[in-house]
Amino acid sequence: MSTGHTPEADQEPGRVPDPATAVSPDGPEAEGPLDIMDALVQLSFLVQGVLAGVASAYDVSVVQLRLFGILRDRRPGMLELARHLGLDKSSMTGLVARAEKRGLVQRLPSPHDGRGVLVALTPEGRRLTEVGAAEIARQLAALAAPLSAGEQALLRDLAAKILPTVRA
Repeated sequence: MSTGHTPEADQEPGRVPDPATAVSPDGPEAEGPLDIMDALVQLSFLVQGVLAGVASAYDVSVVQLRLFGILRDRRPGMLELARHLGLDKSSMTGLVARAEKRGLVQRLPSPHDGRGVLVALTPEGRRLTEVGAAEIARQLAALAAPLSAGEQALLRDLAAKILPTVRA
């Protein structure tokens, strides 16, 4: 299986490797189109590299970055957050506690359940989320720059078509 590892990715955390200079582990002589598995896996490596680099730049984990992304437009309960992130209750509690200790999230009483709590971004958490999201958007736009506007729209539409099947 090809992983699309690039030497540049090892050199600088958060640096987006140039897909045009990516070196195949099969060697430079390996040519031809990637199969769907290799294409999606290599693309996910690039996106995860962007997320890891931005998370590192703001001294948060990738899971915390995902937490902040979820909290951008909602105030979910702990169980809903755990489902979104694929974490068990104790891991979710620890994740929220660490972000709360840094002043990035806060727990609020649930208006629907006297024992439940909702999790929300604090103003500092919202600022970090907005700055981080802008940086992620900038780096992902750089990855997509070789594509025409029509190709970018097609990529977006195809990804949107795949995502509902994953969420179901």
